[in-house]
Amino acid sequence: MSQLAKLHFRSQGVVRMPVVVRIPFGGGIGAVEHHSESPESFFAHIGGLKVVACSNPGDAYWMIQQAIASDDPIVFFEPKRRYWEKGEVDPTATPPPLFTTKVVRPGRTLTLVSYGPLVRTCLEAATAAAADGHDIEVIDLRALSPLDLGPVVASVRRTGRLVVAAEAPSESSISSEVAARVQEAAFHSLEAPVLRVTGFDTPYPPSRCEEDYLPDLDRVLDAVDRSMAW
Repeated sequence: MSQLAKLHFRSQGVVRMPVVVRIPFGGGIGAVEHHSESPESFFAHIGGLKVVACSNPGDAYWMIQQAIASDDPIVFFEPKRRYWEKGEVDPTATPPPLFTTKVVRPGRTLTLVSYGPLVRTCLEAATAAAADGHDIEVIDLRALSPLDLGPVVASVRRTGRLVVAAEAPSESSISSEVAARVQEAAFHSLEAPVLRVTGFDTPYPPSRCEEDYLPDLDRVLDAVDRSMAW
């Protein structure tokens, strides 16, 4: 994988690497532990390798085609627990560029960022929090390497608060990178510390215990409440 990631760059584009590696990831389906991990940070650390993750049927339809059309090697992460979801897809629409972040729910009081399987959970959290008067903006990263954090920074400058949610452990992760870079770019706009809701820094547990490991609606709402109370 490391060699695959380098050839296009080192040949200055002469040698193309139109390779897509599909990887199902994430838990929530009762699989054995090695089949439920979230190893996206491992691949995002490889220079020259691009990493994306879809979160819904529409993005899955378009992003896989865009990845195949790319001249760069791309790791395409597919959230296993969302395989059976259905959604409307317009094959005549013009999709956004592959390596771009998308605001999936606008809001004014807090920015909630995620990707892959937890985007739906974050949308559910935003709906639940609305009952308490919280107007949450939900952002789907979609691309994990390179990260498109422009929309996230712009959102935080408006809301003053950021919560990042991901199934992967918190240490050396996509969530820690997002938190660090947004803090650097929008420090003076923050009215509360950047909070993260993640898996724990342990090996993935047996399937009977995964509900205690995975971030869920309650853990996301707890982070929202802690941020708003700061």
